Amino acid sequence: MNQRSLILFALVACLYLGTGFLQSWNLSLSILNAALLATIAALGVNMQWGYAGLFSVGTMGFTALGGLAVVLVSAKPNVENWQAGGWGIVLALVLGALSVMAAIFAWRKLPKGRTRALVVAAIMVGGFFLFRAVFDPNVMAAEAINPQFAGNLGGLGLPSLVAWPVGGLLAAAVAWGVGKTALGLRSDYLAIATLGIAEITVSVIKNEDWLARGVKNIIDLPRPWPVPYEVELQQVPAFLDLVGRWGLDPVTTSTIGVKLLYAGMFGLVLAAIIWAFERALHSPWGRMMRAIRDNEVSAAAMGKDVTGRHLQVFVLGSAVIGFAGAMMTSMDGQLTPGTYNPLRFTFLVWVMVIVGGSGNNWGTVLGGLLIGWLWLVVENVGPNIMGLLTAPLPDSWLKAHLLGSAEHMRLLTMGVILLLVMRFSPRGLIPEK
Repeated sequence: MNQRSLILFALVACLYLGTGFLQSWNLSLSILNAALLATIAALGVNMQWGYAGLFSVGTMGFTALGGLAVVLVSAKPNVENWQAGGWGIVLALVLGALSVMAAIFAWRKLPKGRTRALVVAAIMVGGFFLFRAVFDPNVMAAEAINPQFAGNLGGLGLPSLVAWPVGGLLAAAVAWGVGKTALGLRSDYLAIATLGIAEITVSVIKNEDWLARGVKNIIDLPRPWPVPYEVELQQVPAFLDLVGRWGLDPVTTSTIGVKLLYAGMFGLVLAAIIWAFERALHSPWGRMMRAIRDNEVSAAAMGKDVTGRHLQVFVLGSAVIGFAGAMMTSMDGQLTPGTYNPLRFTFLVWVMVIVGGSGNNWGTVLGGLLIGWLWLVVENVGPNIMGLLTAPLPDSWLKAHLLGSAEHMRLLTMGVILLLVMRFSPRGLIPEK
């Protein structure tokens, strides 16, 4: 990195340090952890857009798949729900997959014509009705068991760390299915397809109670090792002795300690991804991807499999996003599908990439840390600033409206930051070389 980049990173570091000194270290570390997770997701988007020029707006869906993986892997299994309908649901899913595979096999093996179309249609329609006949009664049976506190199948009860790579694999598998269908289309169609898949994914998680309790949420997910619960840490004699020696508050210190552990874990993951992405970017593979991005026709004329390489980078970027989504759910300790919205999990991540500098991994890190800080700080500081600005005004509908709208100042802030960067540094704060 050059001197300008180091100065920009130092200024962003000052923002977090200033938040800690002027407000609280709990707030500063909370913002840092959220920004680190968003930065990891932004690196996945940067791989898709900055490396290959793929305009995907399905970030929210892949993040949600990562969160779902934590439920499927780490949540406690609900034995009674499994006995009531779990194996029937698994059988229905297998039958549905076999129907799709049979239809694909028939489409490939039969000669073109009306007979092939009729056979494929018959397989799909028959498979659908068979799937529903097995699926629906078993779902009703599973969801009827203890719906107030369970109503779902639960997970495997494995450590939360195991769920992180599973989240990446689940997102990669869905990305492969989407990519095989949509990557042969133009970029605008890819954006529409990924946006639709993201909305469908979140809708399925919200409505299929047997899967993850839907909008009733799951709130007892385990924390990743070695992060303890604050209450447990407050009962450790060595910890109490340490905080007593320094005259610190055990409650506040335990909260800060837990957040520091999270920050260290997320920082290690971010460092590993940066190392791998930098090596990939400066390898022959990275130069090939940028050549495809800059001129697909010329790359294809040189014998490069453009669609295949697009699929490869699309799957890799989606896997990183799913990994970040699993980490986020593990930190929160709960899956709340209602919180997945395009503004936070797609638009905000894209702003990080654009402001930092698409095609540059370090620029994406800078953009992620900067925009992550602004997004959460302005939410807290905005009402205070608006209160100072409207203090001279008399009590009226205008003053009440301005104070009521102060929490939305962060949306205005994001727009202003994006406009300023696009005007004065259109390639981002740290442009691609």
